[in-house]
Amino acid sequence: MYTPDLYKNENQEEIKGFLKENSFGTLINQTNGKLCATHIPIELEINADGKEILQGHISKLNPQAEGFKENDQVLAVFTGPHSYISSSWYDHENVPTWNYIAVHVYGRIKIVDYETSVEQLKKLVDKYEINSENPVRVEDLSAKTMREARGIFGFEIEIDEIQATKKLSQNRDDHNYKNIITELEKTENPQSIAVAKEMSKCRK
Repeated sequence: MYTPDLYKNENQEEIKGFLKENSFGTLINQTNGKLCATHIPIELEINADGKEILQGHISKLNPQAEGFKENDQVLAVFTGPHSYISSSWYDHENVPTWNYIAVHVYGRIKIVDYETSVEQLKKLVDKYEINSENPVRVEDLSAKTMREARGIFGFEIEIDEIQATKKLSQNRDDHNYKNIITELEKTENPQSIAVAKEMSKCRK
């Protein structure tokens, strides 16, 4: 991922927090000579060896999985809030741009066994059911329903490299920076307001 030095995020704790909060990612690989992508939850976890990994699952009917046998290298892409930035918000002439946060994780994927896949499902469901009035638990599902779990491949990705971009108008002076935040807040667009909040955290 091309990232000018000014926009590189190398704060590892911040990156981990971002991955946990924005875990619906895009898994990309090459299968039969073609690029393939699947949009799925991909969770940052710690394996039995205490090493950080990504884990998730895809359908066995998904042809993307065929490529894992030929080449285990994959890319997982995660995006956060993003917004158009109008140059009319500056006190000088300049070009419009886009502010955004994104993380690319490069690694090697392996398919895990059925029991491990079910454990992954339990963690995933528990994470997203925590605020439900009547939370669903994988452990409580019937044998008939759980047979559907036989239709997925659980996977783990050993992380080789993480590239993180945080492009939030860092190149602007305080006056223009604050004005961008104000204009973003006026839009009433949830993405734009989220970008404004992130910008506010970066520069008081």
